[in-house]
Amino acid sequence: MFNQEKIEKNVGLLIVLTLLVVSVGGLLEIVPLFFQKSTTQAVEGVTPYDPVRLAGRDVYLREGCYNCHSQMIRPFRAETERYGHYSVAGEFVYDHPFQWGSKRTGPDLQRVGGRYSDEWQRIHLRNPRDVVPESNMPAFSWLEKTAAAQTVGKDIEAKMLALRKVGVPYTDAEIAGARQALEGKTEEDVLVAYLQGLGTALSNFK
Repeated sequence: MFNQEKIEKNVGLLIVLTLLVVSVGGLLEIVPLFFQKSTTQAVEGVTPYDPVRLAGRDVYLREGCYNCHSQMIRPFRAETERYGHYSVAGEFVYDHPFQWGSKRTGPDLQRVGGRYSDEWQRIHLRNPRDVVPESNMPAFSWLEKTAAAQTVGKDIEAKMLALRKVGVPYTDAEIAGARQALEGKTEEDVLVAYLQGLGTALSNFK
């Protein structure tokens, strides 16, 4: 039986035992989550992103919006009073990868869906200071001139097929009609659609 002094003086043994403790502790915390319905099943009303919102999410990722905006409301009064109901695991079942984040140069966006009109979102994207004078967000004016089908949508079917392999229940018909759904849409259109859907399904959560 090793005593504390022997362990502390043996660096190699200390490293091995530390890794063992951290690994066992991590497994005990993480593994049960894979068997809880609250973390593996979507909240009622949460559905996979349609092709338009999926393309909008890709614009969101490409432009690095996650660097300044989180999508995770913590269960604290200061957070819920400002942003709305705290986030729950069942909202993110179809997100690959999650956009939780912790950096908030700008506000959290998890409940931004429906908070502002489409027109407000468009103005905000083209020149944020037109609606929020103190904003330090950069303008994304080129999005309204760029066809989504030619950029983020050019391989939309392949993306949906890949997501289906990791559990997103897209049907063959949905995948086949994805390109058509993006016809005539700009990158601004699809990004606004993505933003307007964020957090809107939680009204069914109890």
